[in-house]
Amino acid sequence: MQIFLAQEFHDITGPVDYFLLQPWMVFCAVAGTLLLIGLTIWLIKRWRNRPLAVKTPRQRALDLLARAETEIDKLTPYQFSIRVSDILRRYVTEQYQLPVTRQTSVEFLNALAATSPFSSDEQALLSDFLNRCDLIKFARYDATREDSRLLLDEAERFVKGGMLAPA
Repeated sequence: MQIFLAQEFHDITGPVDYFLLQPWMVFCAVAGTLLLIGLTIWLIKRWRNRPLAVKTPRQRALDLLARAETEIDKLTPYQFSIRVSDILRRYVTEQYQLPVTRQTSVEFLNALAATSPFSSDEQALLSDFLNRCDLIKFARYDATREDSRLLLDEAERFVKGGMLAPA
């Protein structure tokens, strides 16, 4: 009877692999996921480090003048003339490398008379603008909102360049 029982039992076999995916499929999925994560990180860093568009001195000055135009009613003509004068002086300094910010209006206009990158119309417009600003700033001329508007218009015409015909 012992012989009969021994025949019913089978030999022990190894474990059965129930994992449905092949190892190479798992490797490819992990490699693809890591590649996708790396590509995403690279694109984000590249997007954050992209160079910003550098504005020209003319574009910066026109933007600042447009911003000053919104403040024409909020500021006194004295404060407004200082603001617009600073914008125009900074523009001339950046665009033409002239030391306008370190000179008085008279010194600058005298230097322009000798050697100037500006046409006679531009010189006349700049001279008129600086004289009006000096009148308001130093002579304490009782300026109005219309005077502020005229200063702004002259500054915009000067910065825009080719449109120097009187308004």
